[in-house]
Parts: sequence; structure tokens; C-alpha cells
Amino acid sequence: MTRPITAGIDGTEESLAALDWAAREAVRRDVALRVVHAWRFQSYEGIDAGDRDTQRGWARDAVGEAVRTVTGRHTGLDVSTEVVEGGSVDVLVAAAAEAELLVLGSRGHGPVVGFLLGSVGRQVIAEAARPVVLVRAGDQATAEAAGREIVVGQEGDPEDSADVLRFAFETAAARGATVRAVRAWTLPPVFAYSPGSLRLLDEAGGLEPYEKEALAAALQPWRERFPGVPVVEHVELGSAGQVLLSVTARAQLMVVGRRARRTAVGARIGSVAHGVLHHADCPVAVVPHV
Repeated sequence: MTRPITAGIDGTEESLAALDWAAREAVRRDVALRVVHAWRFQSYEGIDAGDRDTQRGWARDAVGEAVRTVTGRHTGLDVSTEVVEGGSVDVLVAAAAEAELLVLGSRGHGPVVGFLLGSVGRQVIAEAARPVVLVRAGDQATAEAAGREIVVGQEGDPEDSADVLRFAFETAAARGATVRAVRAWTLPPVFAYSPGSLRLLDEAGGLEPYEKEALAAALQPWRERFPGVPVVEHVELGSAGQVLLSVTARAQLMVVGRRARRTAVGARIGSVAHGVLHHADCPVAVVPHV
């Protein structure tokens, strides 16, 4: 069974931008769109806020209005809605488990800070078993114009980044876009502080050729599976977050991974994903991997 693309909305401008992004992606991939809204009954002293059924009706009406706007732009799109009483994190994590990907809104914070990642978004990204895409308020289809790339961060061995690269190539294939695969590297301390070791390393071919070979090996199976997707291999000295952000102007979507394994303090987003989420000026997809 084909999984839908799911948008979590709450009526804010950023969540409506996420809904529009999700609808465009569902059309590209020829899959259904599912719209989920979590709500809780609220009572206010001295104010007639209606009973539980009334508030549920208000929530359904708001979701219905947003969906009518989207279906008006995308005739024939298969859309379903679900209004669920419960905590936002629990509802969205459960929705993500049944989705191809979950799309959420995130408030823009000017040209320096791309996303203001709230506690709900942070927890959902850390807990979700499927990819989560964060979209800023004001995001428009024009940002997906020809020439803008799907930028993906690659690290470790081929199996370490398989899920992240799969997502990037599938997205690029659906959009007719280029994949820019970025692998950042840094000097080990022994080389950073030893000129003699640096000279020997240079004579042996250097670390950069090794990093280029590692990136090429990770990309090979995906090049074979998606022969029509153009690929740019980008290897650069620096921290992963800084290198990824240096090419954000080329990106219509940034794809990064996060470890799916839980630690003693719970699930974590990871420093690279956290940095990109806060500073990228394009939508960001966070893909869990082993």
C-alpha cells in the first residue's frame, strides 16, 4: 500500500505553507495527501468557548477551509482529513508512522536564522520514524524553480547514509532536479598539529581523495537506481553544518539525517540537523537512519 504524504496543520501561516508544500509534493509523487490536526478541549473562565463537540466542530471547519483552498489549486488530488483530540506531539508522531513523509510548518526568523524550531517540532523530529519536512511561512512554489538543487548531506559508510540518499534521489526524480551530495571532512588532531604528518599525508595522496572516494562509493547504488537524476559531488573541508549551509542558496530542499537510535536521555535531533534547521532558508527534510 502506498503511503500518503501527511501535513500537520494548526491554522498558522507556517502550517498552511507546509500544507501547500505537501500538496505539491503529493501531486509530483502521485500519492494521496492526508491532513492532520490535533486539538484539545479548552475551557475559559467567564468566556463561552462552547462544549467539546462545539470546539471539535470549529477545528473541523478550520481544517475543511484549508483543504478546500488546496484542492482548488490541485484538482484531482486525493485528500483525506483527520481531526484528533490529543497532544500535538503524540498525534503527529503517530501520523508520521503511517506516512511517506510528514510536513510541518516552522516560523521563519529572518535571513540569519531560517527556522524558529518550537518544542513540538523538535520533539516530533526526534521521535518520528519517518522523514519530517519543515517548511517556513511564506515558502512558495517559485523556490522550486529549475536550477535549484536537492542538497543532501552524506557521512560515514554507504550503509550509514542509504536512507538519507534514497530520500534525496526519490525527491529529485519526482521534481526533475539535480542532487548535490555534500560530504564534509575535517583534519584529525594528529594531522592538524603536526606539519610532518601533513607532509606525509600529502605524499600519500591526502585525505581529500579518500573522502571523494567514500562519497562516490555511497552514491554509486543510487546513481544506478536513478540514472536520470544528475548528481554533483561536493567534498569540502569544514564542519558538516557549515558546509551544508554554504550551498543553501542552490537548494530547493535540504536533506539531512539523524540517528534513529535512542540514547539514555531520549531521542535527539543531532547537531548537524539542529544547525541546518535553525539557519537554512529553504525547506529542510530530516530523515531518520540506523
